[in-house]
Amino acid sequence: MTGPELSLVVPVFNEQASIAPFLARVRPVLERSARSHEIVFVNDGSRDGTLDLLIAEQRRDDRVRVVDLSRNFGKEAALSAGLDFASGRAVVPIDVDLQDPPELIADMLQLWRSGFEMVLAQRAERSVDNWSKRAASNLFYRLANRVSDVEVPHNVGDFRLMDRKVVEALALMPERARFMKGLFAWLGFRQTTIRYAREARSAGESKFRIGSLWRLALDGLVSFSTTPLKVWTYLGAVFALTAFAALCVIIVRTLVFGVDLPGYASLAAFVLFFSGLNLLGLGVIGEYLARVFVEVKRRPLYIVRATAGFDDQQTQTIVLNRRL
Repeated sequence: MTGPELSLVVPVFNEQASIAPFLARVRPVLERSARSHEIVFVNDGSRDGTLDLLIAEQRRDDRVRVVDLSRNFGKEAALSAGLDFASGRAVVPIDVDLQDPPELIADMLQLWRSGFEMVLAQRAERSVDNWSKRAASNLFYRLANRVSDVEVPHNVGDFRLMDRKVVEALALMPERARFMKGLFAWLGFRQTTIRYAREARSAGESKFRIGSLWRLALDGLVSFSTTPLKVWTYLGAVFALTAFAALCVIIVRTLVFGVDLPGYASLAAFVLFFSGLNLLGLGVIGEYLARVFVEVKRRPLYIVRATAGFDDQQTQTIVLNRRL
């Protein structure tokens, strides 16, 4: 496959205010560090003027490519679309908000040229994030790495450099419920890490809300671990043994002291507790079953409405080769 040395993949959703600052900062970096490059923007169903700005930029610079999705499919799907359309020998996903410094790309390229197939960018500190977000992130990474067979690097996001062979391996993964950080970690390959300090957003505001982050965390836990399912076997065994021990105590006490009238309040509390436990177990099973339901329908991960900057044959080939 021929293509530029470097592809940037930039998913965007309602980022009209961020496009110009992003390009103003990233273009000098690419001119200095990459022999040739392309910037692949994926418009994930934006409702503001993001798409118009991207089309205008593409007309001024043919190294800018635009993939316009038919609706908002979510960042994981948009990132997957960008990776599918990127043709560079090295590929770097990056957010348009400039919290991840583009200047780091030069160091990533040097490490890639020295033989590494994946260069991870690890956040050395996250002072720009509020306390609750940092605490939730730390809790998630600890929990995920404890229950999963795949270790997800702590404080490493989508910002990384990947060799072409890594991108092609990622394209073989057909799942629809995608937790990209876990998929990157599952791939392996020869890796190294660069540490950096995350910056504040250059413009606009984050599109991630608590609900979105919660769903992403659930996808991460469920997609890479069966522990939440298996734990109910052990919980059931513990409670069954406890109940059997309590029954033995009641029988012995009844034989020694006579019939004992149990209290209604304690009985109701036990019934409610175990009913809630059953519903919780069914909820965990439901999370896995819902993902099986989504997978077996085999709907496309995303739908492309239009593209700009790609030749028609390239676009047609990529769309037809999607995981259908």
